[in-house]
Amino acid sequence: MTALDPGTDWEPDVNAGLLRLRELRVRGSWISGRLMLAAAAALGFCICLMALPSPKVLAHRCLECSVAVWQSLLPSAPAQSGLRPPSTRILAPDFNLKDASGTDLKLANLKGKVVLVNFWATWCEGCQVEIPWFVEFQKEYASRGLVVVGISMDDDGWKSVKPWIKEKNVNYPIVLGNDGLGKQYGLQGMPLTALVDREGRIADVHHGIVEKTATQQKIRDLLQEGFKTPTD
Repeated sequence: MTALDPGTDWEPDVNAGLLRLRELRVRGSWISGRLMLAAAAALGFCICLMALPSPKVLAHRCLECSVAVWQSLLPSAPAQSGLRPPSTRILAPDFNLKDASGTDLKLANLKGKVVLVNFWATWCEGCQVEIPWFVEFQKEYASRGLVVVGISMDDDGWKSVKPWIKEKNVNYPIVLGNDGLGKQYGLQGMPLTALVDREGRIADVHHGIVEKTATQQKIRDLLQEGFKTPTD
């Protein structure tokens, strides 16, 4: 030890020590904050799980939320406009379902009309946004040949749907759908909107909330298209 030269230049750096101590305290607070945030998120998720009525509804809502989050992360892009060329359109899957009054509604019987088919549910937040637009479209274009048809995918059927459509003053027919029909239209999550031309062919399909102005223009374009009778 006597061979070691302690030197005379070294001095304790008090400021550096205090700075290091502050950094450790800040880092510890940041980690604690992240842990608290994660715990709160997990608690909220568990509460949501307990509040849901069934696994099927859980799947629908999780898919809808996932799509919404994914769309919010994507860069915004101009809304797609235009319809499928008539030569590429295929016949819309037919259905025969009862409306709220018990009357049969068959898609094939609406040939000659432009039909907006909307898959929705009372619990679907996106549906709450666009359904008032469909009410407007029905009111404005019914005299020109538009028919809006809402297909509810609620698990409890009319129990939830009838009070809802009465409260919202829906002015177009609502029917109850099923998984089989949803698959035929490519339903993956609510809402889904298909535009059917006067020949009964699918001219446009939109997954998620529609863009109001673009959809209105597509409806106008379809209303202007002619209808070919069997003798034409």
